[in-house]
Amino acid sequence: MAARGLLLVSILVLSCFAETAFGAENIISFASLKKTLVVSASHKQGLLKAGEDKITVTWGLNQSFPAGTDSAYKTIKVKLCYAPISQVDRAWRKTKDNLAKDKTCQFKIVAKPYSSANQTFEWVIERDVPSATYFVRAYAFDANDHEVGYGQNTNAGKTTNLFEIQAITGRHVSLDIASVCFSAFSVVSLMGFFYAEKRKARKSQQ
Repeated sequence: MAARGLLLVSILVLSCFAETAFGAENIISFASLKKTLVVSASHKQGLLKAGEDKITVTWGLNQSFPAGTDSAYKTIKVKLCYAPISQVDRAWRKTKDNLAKDKTCQFKIVAKPYSSANQTFEWVIERDVPSATYFVRAYAFDANDHEVGYGQNTNAGKTTNLFEIQAITGRHVSLDIASVCFSAFSVVSLMGFFYAEKRKARKSQQ
């Protein structure tokens, strides 16, 4: 009986080690990726508005790398990422080297099959994007959907080519007009009610 218990414990311990080792093998570090993609993002000057303005993203392989660098690339995923200035005191946007836990790039712009030729995509900023300062990053994925390369429209310190997006405030002109009309109607109705009550009181006195 004791032998069976010892065997069971041994199996559990070995299973834990195997799971830990397997998990460690699948941890992908951002620092381990090569910056093999050239990425640019063009847009209007000044503040961009969510739900209205557009960003045109272009990406492609950096031709200075040797042939075959992109042999494992199967998919490109382009993402909108928080700049460091908009990550301060916001743990839910924190940058981590372990890409599985990284919160820098939370908004998908587009995902496409990989092509060595330059590709362009025009993206209307989604309505749920919060107010912040951003940059654009593209990841190359292999057949197992693991990151194997990247590129971004900013420098390593993420201080250049940044842009600011303003979130939707929730107020619209049509709603404001409706609100004013409703308020005016309420005032007129209230005045009519008081006038009718006053006339009724006079008649009852007579």
